[in-house]
Amino acid sequence: MADQSAPQDGTAKAWSGRFSEPVSDLVKRYTASVFFDNRMAAQDIRGSLAHATMLARQGIIGAQDLADIERGMAQIVGEIERGEFNWNLDDEDVHLNIEKRLTALVGDAGKRLHTGRSRNDQVATDIRLWLRDAIDTILGLIREFQLAVLDLAEHHADTPLPGFTHLQVAQPVTFGHHLMAYFEMTRRDAERFADCRKRVNRLPLGSAALAGTTYPIDREYVAELLGFEEVCFNSLDAVSDRDFAIEFCAAVSLLMTHLSRLSEELILWMSPRVGFIDLADRFCTGSSIMPQKKNPDVPELVRGKTGRANGNLVSLLTLMKGQPLAYNKDNQEDKEPLFDSADTAIDTLRIYADMMGSRVENGEKIFNVRVKRDAMQAALTQGYATATDLADYLVKKGLPFRDAHEAVALAVRAAEAKGCDLPQIALDELKAAMAHVPRAVERLTEDVFQVLTVEGSLAARNHVGGTAPEQVRKAIARARARVA
Repeated sequence: MADQSAPQDGTAKAWSGRFSEPVSDLVKRYTASVFFDNRMAAQDIRGSLAHATMLARQGIIGAQDLADIERGMAQIVGEIERGEFNWNLDDEDVHLNIEKRLTALVGDAGKRLHTGRSRNDQVATDIRLWLRDAIDTILGLIREFQLAVLDLAEHHADTPLPGFTHLQVAQPVTFGHHLMAYFEMTRRDAERFADCRKRVNRLPLGSAALAGTTYPIDREYVAELLGFEEVCFNSLDAVSDRDFAIEFCAAVSLLMTHLSRLSEELILWMSPRVGFIDLADRFCTGSSIMPQKKNPDVPELVRGKTGRANGNLVSLLTLMKGQPLAYNKDNQEDKEPLFDSADTAIDTLRIYADMMGSRVENGEKIFNVRVKRDAMQAALTQGYATATDLADYLVKKGLPFRDAHEAVALAVRAAEAKGCDLPQIALDELKAAMAHVPRAVERLTEDVFQVLTVEGSLAARNHVGGTAPEQVRKAIARARARVA
């Protein structure tokens, strides 16, 4: 006799035959995922169509069943695209919602679709398909960001900027060279996402609940249909691990960390106390009380959202750390952090590519990051930025580096007492300051002032990876070839 507690009107759960009472509304709401996992609907349908195609090819379902499933899925796709699909909490998740609608449309063919699979391998497949698409989007957006950075760096390949360590003036660099550091960071980010994609791109479908299936399926054929490079070779591992999602979130955290560092610099540089740059108005906001304010809200939010991305990574690590094999309901909690990290990376890259980019006004190219060259140049007169060049000058004339270091430190003290920069000290004053290092004094001649200029300092670092404008332009050319 049928279980009288199970609804007889078609609203029964796909698994309700085992149970003697319905799920409570509280449990239903607590365990349902449909209102966040329905964003995988396109991937769920793609996976189901490939599975059905394989089932028909293997003779597990008939050709008419496949035709009915394809017809029903086409209608469901249209309903979802038009916003007409009724996502139902009673059906728990994206998978059962789509399967129930399919069955309503095509009858028994819809009921046969789940042959040879489980929601365990189905959801693992959907996540991988969704994440693969997200990675491809992110890789494209990283490239857009990099192209914007390259344009701005090329425009400022010879614009002097103080290089800092400990937020203290260290040595002259160019603004273009500084920006190219972020190109290199995001180049490694792109490599990480591309490498992560290889491990995402393995097919779990066919693992069923945990042990595989008794049906004569062809997993390699499904992998080919869905564009997976290979199948997952252990059914237990395939349905239960989410290391690929953790790896993706780690890559997002590193990307966001790099963009957060750039954000911090833009915020500092835009401060009137520094005044190196200004951002286009559309990336800033004002104050509700102070009419003079122009706040760099976009970079500030990027800085804040980086903590969010890091939290998502820790959430997934914590989610997985205590789970025995195989699938556990805990894994339902993998999606929201994963989706949020992907959304955060995508939104941030889109706005950053725009913010670092340019626009054309009256035939003139206007960069959204407006560089105040005079302010950068003026800052190089503070902090004795060419002191290391003076030490190098003495070393090249035969003085041991430690002696040169001591002599220049004495010269800096003299300049500090006088309230001027090193190039502004007369040669006799420079020699007097270094009197305690006689061998340094012997090597000082008028040519020393050539190396104490910012331009001389920059030009002297003319090697691969150096800040000489010539090398910056070569670095940009290499970078353009990489992202072409």
